[in-house]
This record gives sequence, C-alpha cells and structure tokens, in this order.
Amino acid sequence: MAMEDEDNHAAAANAQQKGGHVGEDGACIDRQPDTVARRAGLNPTAGRGSRSAPGSHAATGIRVLKASRSQRRDLGCDARNMKRNGSRGCVTRKNRFGSRERDWLKGDTQRGCVCLYGGTVDPQPPASGPQASSTPHTDLQLVLCSTTTTVEELCAQRDGHGLYVQLHGDQVRRLDPNERPLQMLYDYLAAVGYAEPVRVQQEAANSDLSCLIRFYSEPPVNADQQERTLLKGIFNVRKGKSQLHKWAERQVILCGTCLIVASVKDSLTGKMHILPLVGGKVEEVKRRQHCLMFSSAGPQAQTYFVNFDALADYQRWHRQASKVVSQTVSLVDLSCYSLEVVPEYLFYSQDITHLNLRHNFMSLQGPGGLLNLPKFSQLKSLNLSHNRLGVFPECVCEILTLTELNLSCNSLETVPLQIGNLQSLQILSLDGNHLSSLPEDLGGLFQLNSLGLSFNNFSHIPAVLERLSAVDKLAMAGNRVESLHLCTLDRMGHLKNIDLRLNRLHCVNSESLEAVSQVTQLDLRDNCLDSLDLSSVCNLETLHCQRNQLGTITLSGFTLRMLHASSNRLTTVNIYPVPNQLTYLDLSQNLLEYLPDWVCDSRKIEMLDVTRNLLSELPSRLLNSLSLRKLLAGNNCLQRVPDLLDHIPLEALDLQHNKLAQLPESLFYKALNLKYLNVSANALDSIPPSSPSEESLSTLQELYLTANHLKENCGALLVGHQNLRVLHIAYNQLLSFPASKLSKLEMLEELNLSGNKLKAIPSTVSSCKRLHTLIAHSNNITVFPEILNLPEIKLVDLSCNELTEIQLPDSLPSTLQELDLTGNSSLMLEHKTLNLFSHITTLKLDQKSTTSAGDSHSGSTPWNHGYSEMSGQRNKLCVSVLAMDRFGDGVEACYGIFDGDRNEEVPRLLQCTMGDVLCEELQHSSIDSVYMCNTFLTSHRKLGMAGQKLGASALLCYIHHEPSDPGGYFSLTVANVGTCQAVLCRDGRPVPLSKVYSLENCTEEMERVKLSKAIITEDNKVSGVTCCSRLLGCSYLSPWVLPKPWVHTEPLCTKDDFLILGNRALFERVSYQEAVCTVQAVRDPRAAAKKLCSLAQSYGCKDNIEAAVVSLHIVEDSCTCEPPVSSTEPRCPPPIAAPAPVTVTPGPTDPVALSSNGVIVSEFNAEASTSEVGSEAGSTASDEPPSSVLASRQERRCSLHPATTLCGIMVPSAVGAGTHLGLFQRQPSCTTFSSNHSDNGLDSDDEAPLEGVISNGSKLEVEVDIHCCAFQLRSGAPDKDLDLAKRGSDYPNGKMRRQNSVVVSATNGCLLAVCGREMADLKKSPSTSSLFGKKLSNGSVVAPEDSHNLIEVALEAPKKKSGYFTAPAQQDPEDQLIVPPSLEQEVREQLRGQRPLVSALPSAPLASIPPSCNDSAWDHSHSPGFPSNLVPGPGPVPLLQHEVYDTAL
Repeated sequence: MAMEDEDNHAAAANAQQKGGHVGEDGACIDRQPDTVARRAGLNPTAGRGSRSAPGSHAATGIRVLKASRSQRRDLGCDARNMKRNGSRGCVTRKNRFGSRERDWLKGDTQRGCVCLYGGTVDPQPPASGPQASSTPHTDLQLVLCSTTTTVEELCAQRDGHGLYVQLHGDQVRRLDPNERPLQMLYDYLAAVGYAEPVRVQQEAANSDLSCLIRFYSEPPVNADQQERTLLKGIFNVRKGKSQLHKWAERQVILCGTCLIVASVKDSLTGKMHILPLVGGKVEEVKRRQHCLMFSSAGPQAQTYFVNFDALADYQRWHRQASKVVSQTVSLVDLSCYSLEVVPEYLFYSQDITHLNLRHNFMSLQGPGGLLNLPKFSQLKSLNLSHNRLGVFPECVCEILTLTELNLSCNSLETVPLQIGNLQSLQILSLDGNHLSSLPEDLGGLFQLNSLGLSFNNFSHIPAVLERLSAVDKLAMAGNRVESLHLCTLDRMGHLKNIDLRLNRLHCVNSESLEAVSQVTQLDLRDNCLDSLDLSSVCNLETLHCQRNQLGTITLSGFTLRMLHASSNRLTTVNIYPVPNQLTYLDLSQNLLEYLPDWVCDSRKIEMLDVTRNLLSELPSRLLNSLSLRKLLAGNNCLQRVPDLLDHIPLEALDLQHNKLAQLPESLFYKALNLKYLNVSANALDSIPPSSPSEESLSTLQELYLTANHLKENCGALLVGHQNLRVLHIAYNQLLSFPASKLSKLEMLEELNLSGNKLKAIPSTVSSCKRLHTLIAHSNNITVFPEILNLPEIKLVDLSCNELTEIQLPDSLPSTLQELDLTGNSSLMLEHKTLNLFSHITTLKLDQKSTTSAGDSHSGSTPWNHGYSEMSGQRNKLCVSVLAMDRFGDGVEACYGIFDGDRNEEVPRLLQCTMGDVLCEELQHSSIDSVYMCNTFLTSHRKLGMAGQKLGASALLCYIHHEPSDPGGYFSLTVANVGTCQAVLCRDGRPVPLSKVYSLENCTEEMERVKLSKAIITEDNKVSGVTCCSRLLGCSYLSPWVLPKPWVHTEPLCTKDDFLILGNRALFERVSYQEAVCTVQAVRDPRAAAKKLCSLAQSYGCKDNIEAAVVSLHIVEDSCTCEPPVSSTEPRCPPPIAAPAPVTVTPGPTDPVALSSNGVIVSEFNAEASTSEVGSEAGSTASDEPPSSVLASRQERRCSLHPATTLCGIMVPSAVGAGTHLGLFQRQPSCTTFSSNHSDNGLDSDDEAPLEGVISNGSKLEVEVDIHCCAFQLRSGAPDKDLDLAKRGSDYPNGKMRRQNSVVVSATNGCLLAVCGREMADLKKSPSTSSLFGKKLSNGSVVAPEDSHNLIEVALEAPKKKSGYFTAPAQQDPEDQLIVPPSLEQEVREQLRGQRPLVSALPSAPLASIPPSCNDSAWDHSHSPGFPSNLVPGPGPVPLLQHEVYDTAL
C-alpha cells in the first residue's frame, strides 16, 4: 500500500496556490506578465526599465522575471563548469539581462538584482505511473528591486509566504519581514572586500554568487535531512509475536528514539503506542517480504512488526532504526538541519537524555519551539550553540534535570538570574558571546565544575567565581583582561588551571608575598607581557608563555614539569630551586647567548629545544645527561660539540645551521639510541665512524648532511649505519659514491644526492630494494641509473644533469609515480620509451629547440623563470604554480603560487583561472589595488562549490609598466592571502613584498578575528581548521576568514636581480637571506628553485614545498637589446642540392619559446592522451638537416624593440638582397575529443560551430590552407589585419600567419587553427597561454609561453591511459583537399610548379610591420636562383619559401 506523505500534499498545494501550472521542465510557470511593485509616492508613470526621478531612488521597486530554461541550465551547472580546470566557460559566462533590465541598474547603485531559487523537492514516485520524475527541479526568478525593499514587500508582490537565505551552501535561515535582501547582499559583498558601489552592484547580479549567498522563495527540502529527522507512513502493523494478533493498517512514525504507532488508521487523535528503541533490536523478518521487527529493551520488552510496501521504504527505515538501537544513551542529534522548531513527534520520546540542536535557528514560539523543551522530563544535556539566539532563553532554566548546557556563539549579552535554578548543572559553556559580567545567582550552582567564558568581553575575572568552589578551570581566553593580580587567584583557591591566552595582558602583579599554591597550569600565550615573575606560584607544573615580548622569566622550580617559552626576547631564565621534575623545555626563537646552569642540573629533562638563539657552545654536562632524549640546537653559533664521556640515551639530535667543522669522534658509538641526526648547513668535511671496530651497533635511521663540505670518502663511513632509511647528502663535493658501500645500505628508502658532481649513480643502488625516492638533480650524471627494477620506487628526479639516453627494462614498476628528466639538454627519447612511460602519473621532460643563438633572443623578455615542487611525507601534491613570462599584449609577466595545505582541488582551479581573471580586471581598472583585489575576490567567487569547504593560500605577482609611463621602468605588483610569500633580491639583499596572514604573525588580524567572535583553538586555528585569517575559498568560515588580499606595488630597478616565490613550508625552513644567497650561487632559475626545495626538505620540512624563481634583467631603459649587427654582413646559405621541398618535423628543428634555461619544460600527465606525447616529444629524431641555419649570430632584440617582420616572415633592412624558394603542401589535421564539451566549457549545443571546423561525433577535423601569406601578399592586407598584426602574436616564438578568416600557427610541430573572429578573445585571455604545456598530476602548468596545442586544450581531448598514436607519414587518401574557389586556380598552379612568385607586397611601411619570431624555420637563407628585383618596395625583399607541413597530430 502506498504511503501517504503529508509533506508531498503540502508541496503540491503550494504549487497550486501560485496560480500557475507545472510545465514540462518541472518549473512552476507564472502566467502573469512581469510587473513592477511600487510603494506609495513612486511615480506611477515609471514603467519597466524606466529610471526613477531624481530624489526618488529611495522608493522601492520590485520586478519579478521568470528565468528561461537555458538560464536555469546556465545557473545550475556552476559546479560542473568549475570542475573543468581552465574552462573558458568559468571565466566568460555572462549574465543574461536584457536592455530593459540593464536600464533598471543604470544610474542608481541602490538598485540591483536578487536571484530567487525555489525549494528543491525530491518527490517520491507514486505507486503507479512512470511519468513522475525523481530529478529535482529548481524554479528560478530574477527579482529587480532596491536596497530599501523588504522581505514583506517582496512576498506581497509574489504572493509568497517568506524568503530564506543560505550562506556558503550551509544552513538555510528564514528572513524576518523587515529584512532587506538586496541590502544584505550588498553588505555581504562589502564585507568580503568589494569597495566600489558599481562593482558591488555588478557582482550582486552575477549567477556564480549563488555558491556564496543564495535566496530561496520557499524552504529547500533535503530528503536525507527528512529521513534523519522524521519518518512516517501508513503500513501494515502487527503487535507482539503471537499469531493471535492480526495485521492492521496504522500510522507509523519513527522520530527521536521511539517508534510511534497510532491506534486508529489515518488519525493521530487516538491512543499512541510508544516503543523505546535505544538498546533494543531491529531485525529483518525473512518469512515476509520487506518486513521488520522492532523490539524495545528490558525484561518487559514489546515487539511490533511493520510490513513495508516498497524496498526503498524498507531500507530507509531499517537504516535509521539501526542507528537508534545501537546507541548506549538516549541521544537525538538534530544539529545542522536549519530547524526553527523540533518535530512535534519528538516529544513522545520522553526517554531522551541528550539533545543536540547546534547550528540551527531555533525560535522560542511554536509547537516545537524552545518554550516546549521543559517537556523532556529526563533531559540532562542540551546543546544550543550557534543558533543566533541573541538573548538567553529563560525557558531553559526550567529544565531542572540539566547537567550540561551549551549556549556558545549566540551573541548573548547577559545571563538571567534564573540560571540559579539549575542546581544540577555541572558544565556551562558560554564561549563566543558578548558577555561582560555574570549574575551573582550563578554562584549558587555548587555542582558546576566547568565554566567556559572564552572569547567574550570580560575586562577582569568575575568575582562570582570565588563562590564556585567546584570549578577547577578558568577558561577566559580571548577576552579583554589587561592585568592579572595573583592575589585574585589566591582568593579563588579552587582554580587549578588558568587559561588567559589571547587577552591584552601587560603585567602580572604579585603584590602579596603569600604563595599561590593551588595553580598548577597557567596559559599566557599571545599577550603583551615584557617580564614575568611567577616565583610565588610555588606549585606551578606547566607554563605556556609563547609569543609575548618577554625579556626575563622568574619561576619556582619545585614542581615545574613543562615550560613553553618560544618566540620571545628572552636573555635570562631564572628558575629556583633547580627544577628536578622538568621534562620538557622549549626556549626556541629567543636571544639566549648561553644556557643557564640549572638546565644541566635538571635530572629528568627529556626534550630541550633551543633553536634560533645566539648560543656559541653547548655545556658538556648537558650532552652527557642521562635523561636527555631529544636536543634541538639548530640555527645557533655553535662551533664545536663537546665529546661524549659515556653512553647516553639521546635519540634525536638537530645541529643544523651552525658553524661546526667536525663532530665528536665517539658520537655514534656512545649514542647507540640515536635515530635522527641533522647536521645540514655546517662546515663539516668528514663524519665520525659508526663504531671503533668493524661491527656496528648503530640504530641511526635518518641522517641529513646537506650543504656541507663532504667528499666521497664519507661514503665508507656510512656503511656501519645499516638501519639507515633516509640519507640526504645533497650539495656537498662528492665526485662519486662508492659502489660497494651503497650496496650495504639495504634498508635505505630515501636518497638525496643532488647538487654534487656525480657522473653516475652506482649500479649497486639496485641492492636497495626498499628505495622509493631517489633525488639526484643538479649533477653531471650521464647514464641513467639502474633503479627501474626496484619494486617500491615511486619518485625519481634526475633533472639538470647530462643524460643522453635511457636504458629501460621491458616493463616499469607499477609503483613509479613521478619521473623528472628536465634540464638534460642532450637526452633523446624514442617512441618506445615514451610508450613505456605512459602510465607514470607525472612525467617531466624538456621540449627540444634548436633555434640558433640569434633566434633564441629575438622574442626574449627581461625575465625568465623556473620552479620546483615537492610533495613531502603525505605523497600528495597540494600546491600549483602559474607562470607566464608573456602576459597580455605588451611586455608583461604574471606569476603565482597556490598552496591548498591538504587539498589539491582549489590550487588547480586557481592556477587555471586566475590569469584569465586578472586579464579581465585589467580591462576594468588601471589602479593596482583595485584590479588585484578584484582579481582575488572574483577568483574566490569562481571557485564555486569547491570553495565552500576548501581553501588555499595564494600569491600573484604581476610585472608591468605603469599606465602613466608606458615606456618607463617596470613595476611589480604583488597580492597575497594566506602564507605564500614573495621576496625580491635588491642589491644582494632580500626585500619582502608580501604579508603573512596567519594569526600568529599578524596582530591586527588576530584582533579582527577575535572581534568577530571566532573560536580560536589552542593551536591558533580558526575553529580548529586553519591558522590563516585570509584565504581563497573556505567561505564557510566567513567573516572570520576573508579573501581580500594584501596588495603592494614595488618599482623595479637595475639593482633587482631576481624574485623568489614560496609557500609557508619553504620560508619556515629557509630564511630570506639564505634563500637569496642560494639563488645567487646558482643563478639558473630552475636549478635554484630545486635547490631551495631540497634545502627545505633537508632542514626537516615534511609538508608540500613550492618555490619559483624569476630572474630579472632590468636595464636602465627597460630594454634588453644588444648593439645592432651591421646589416651588410653576408648571410651564407645552407647547402641545398636542389630546390626540393623542405620538411619541417616536430622535434629538434621545431622552434618554440624558450624557458628559463633555454629549453621548454613539458610535463606529461598519465591521464593525458599519448597522442599528445607523440606530437610534442615523440618525433624527436629527424634524418633530414635543418631547413636553414643562420651563419652569423643575429642581433638580439627585446620585446620592446622586436625585429621588423611581416606576418611571421623576416624582412631584412633595405640593404641586402635575397630570395626564398617557394612551395607548400597541405594536410588536414584531426584529433579525437569529447563531443560533450566545447572550447569555452559550455555545452556543445550552446554555441555555433567554428568556421573551418568539421565535427563528426567524437572526431574533429580542422581544414586549414597553409598558404604562406601568398593571398595577402597579392591582394594586400586589410587594415584590420594589420591592426591585429600590430598587437603581436599570442605565440611570440611560434610561426603565426593570417589568411582569409583563418589564423594558422605552427607551434610545437602541430597545426593550430582558430577562426579569425575568435582571435581577439584569444588574445585577451591568457588561458590559451597559461595552459601551454602539459600539466602535473596536481594541475601545475609549465612555462606558458612554451609550445601548446590549442586544439587539444580547447576541445579537452579524452584521457588515454596507454597506447600511442603514430603520426601518419603520408596524407590519408580519404582526406579531401578543400580549397576556396578564389584560390582554386592558384593552388593548382602551385601544386604543378611548386614555385609561385610573389607579385607585390602590401604598401604598409616597414615601421608598421608587426613583430614576429625569426627562427631558422622561417628565416631561410637567400637563393641565387631568383633576381631580387621581382619584388618592388623600398629595398630588395626576399621571396617567400613555401614549406611542407606535417600537421598530423
């Protein structure tokens, strides 16, 4: 029998009351025309789209517009579009307003648009009839109104019952009748960071904003929420196990902890049978289909059998009832359900003892309001936190059985006197409110043992606490207490634990000589103390005083066990008597020049942290302590380590960043328990032996020796450490590593040999069967090591070496995830090798380029870059890099890094969209603080649903000319949120350009977050989630965490050498000065970035590390040109036997843009199609010589003064003559792609097909005439084409030509075809360049000026796990040669003669000829076979040489 659901009836009734009917798409269609609701006083003649008269803008205007089906589809696919990384649809989607709607918004910023969504109902299908759809439908309305329009007026216009608002996809709240939706929207955008009223108005009308704030015309219904809150229906029921009872149809309800069965069908007025389920049973009855048996607990247990009609109902009830019976206490959890009242049926569950209503919007009135909560006669625990109550609900004081009450984060200002009625109360949480005092009646709660008052407005410790004798902890973190009088604590003899962190304490007064004996734990972190005398607190066991300004500390040592005093200015620490109970001592990041004597005298100290001090020596007694197990003494001035006199229990020793020249000879055989040793960044030239004899008892597991002066003889001394798992010996002076010694390190798992002078990795590395990470970049290695047979190998980094070939086994280990071979300029890979590499998640290779020296600089910029990323211990890369040496139309650059901490999705999205957003914002404003701020805010919005719960730190650097002085110096504009940082090296010194937005480092941000009543946990994280106060994403933490960035502009000068970008993990381990010195020593940006990451990892970093280095070459006139070469210098032609066609193949002869070190880094993802690999790096071998070679080095030109070119063809100066051979051949280019997506991220049916692009299901063919500009040269170039050419090419180092309506670019050996009408959009959007290279597994993009297959990216070619597409050697016979009629005769002549002549050149002067790249494939030598007088003009101009292109992908 079908179950009758009252909610379904109500939903149907609501749909009928709207006066419309349900359309085919499921949306409620309003038959009434669009209307404007006006209050009294508004000009009655003001119709649709008319502006209000001056002075009348305060009047309310409302217009309700029904959204079309396409609009609803557009608004409903936000999340899907955002999932497509780099989707142009995410960037360029426009709001669909007509001209009349735009007129409504013009002229008055107090007007705007509110999108109203209908409730998303998931209807249950009826018993019969397949026409019912289970797909939810959303009814969308566009409401044009003003900031003075109230909810009441909107509801009156549309005959609604109320409006609801949802923030960040979280709970939904009913709006009060006097609230103003548009003003709420504007206030929200202003709080986020938008400042300009016009921009606020535009953003409010953006559909993407629905992921941040959304308005509903009716409460959205969540089926899962309904199931957890209440289940009901009419089913066949039988009471008891006896067969004497008969089956009968009854109303059955499952709510709370009870099963409720009505005694009369379809009625709840009769007797109700209540069956408590906690501790009972719910079992399947196998003899009947879809039948459950419910039994209560106890000796007098009752049983009910319920037979369900449908399997879905049976499963739903079984699932929910199983949760109830498995509970040990009668707990009902209704948190985060957007409830205003509890279900009425819940009051039948009189056995409820714990009720959780956290994160709702509970009201006092109503059948299920707070006023009815005293009906629960056994309620002991009530959680009403985060309910926006505003006032303390006095009705709660009537629940006399309460032992625990939580009213945190409700904006409470007072506590009523009735609180004294709760005599059984033991725990009271009032954190996160606005309380400044407590009533005296609270002192009567003698059983109260926990009182939470953190993050309120108390300026002193409430006196009522003196009477609360059972309270042993004072939790008052985040208040406004400025001074602490120890005599006050003395009067509260019951307080043992005092938490006063994050207050405004300036002093702790100990006026009385009497001892404060009861306090054992004291937390004074993050205050303003400059001195601390707690000698009178005689029984103190634990003290936290980090991040103050303390210079001296005086403590009593009788019972002291733990002292945390890092990040102060300590020079003296006085503890008397000697703390013999002390086990943990943290004095890091202070100004200590020596350790106090009592440290050595302490008998039980186990952990000592004195990093980042000024210590010059360690006492011998300290190191020979019989209790010390962990000693951290890095970043000091230690010159020697005292000798060990006897066996010690030391397990971890960190001595990095000191001045040690040697270690104690007996270190390893006196400290037999030593498992961790880090002596990186010292001056060691040797290491001590593992034992005095051949037999070693060493237990060392991790050894870090990076950045010392070690030579190959140290390898023999490592043999005794046979338990070694991690060995970092990077950046030393190793010429080789003994093969026989390496074979004995069988337990080795991670080996870092980078930055040495190794020529080979010993073949005995194959003996290290557990090795999973080998990092050996920046060496002189020529032979690929024998590591691909290792069963657990995961990561291999052999970049920046001298590899020439790779000998591979027949199969690669399935565990291999990342292989980095960049920076090996002589490495040649065959197709077979690439096919074997196809399963690797991240493969990094160089893109080969053999352009001549002169060509390599023809399109150079005053900067180049390199970057590096390391995944750390989590083996999950959650960082990404954005790098564009060429950004926009001018000489500009854009760099960015994004750190998602533990998520990789947000960094991917930011990396793929932020460049486009910046490009758009630059068109709207030229003020740096405006366009940078709006770039971050818009990127925050475009994260969509991913940005609701996830977030990332972001840093964006934009190099540009000042708009006021386009020809002057460059400026660098930096914007950041979170903990990513940028450091500029100016005259050899670091200049920080960013601001670290973490609570520990930014006092003003800490105050802002505290003022907004966020709960900051003891590890200084907002709500325990993040330590950052500003992030992109994590919108559910608003208003505590905001996306508004710090923006700073720094003019660049000739003293600026380079820019370093890094995330938190990098700069926590590597100081600014060390980072600058590191890059100065390496100079190559990519090698420098790799070294920074390797150093940070060797210094102890376990997180994701990200570094980018931008090398700057700023000269006084912002120009990088070299002195011009005489134009009369002869150019020798290459040896050509006959005027035969020249084939340009992808590979060494394919000119592409240069990366930071002269080659292009192309990173291959295992998800990418191997056809992409084949077209980019597969065809690297060519038996034919280059088409032409420049005999002399050409003049080096910068982007400000490029060489004179015409449509990608080099035009020499007037002096000198020559000709080019001419021929051409054409092939169709085709590639496979997903037919569901188009190049702008929208559905394929939303846009018209591109001209010249023929789609055939899952295959796409691009037909392009490669005509070497012959048509334009004969007919003359139109003005618009010349204007386009003047702006330069999107692919500055590629070959770009324009013919008819097709722009053809031969870049990376692949044919790029784009319709002319799309060219302007492509030039404005950096997405076509930001995705130039293949992406890492985390979405990181290589140098965006590198080669790029536009067709593959735009059409999102399907991912192929394995296999290899071989480019056809000849044209497919089935391919048709499609030639425009106007060119048909010309094509026939050229195909016959292969030597067409150019009759004339355009009449444009040479000065107006657009720039292009002059490379060896286009700048051919002159042939003596043609006279130079065939081409008229100001000087002899060479003829065009037509080329043969292999365009097969």
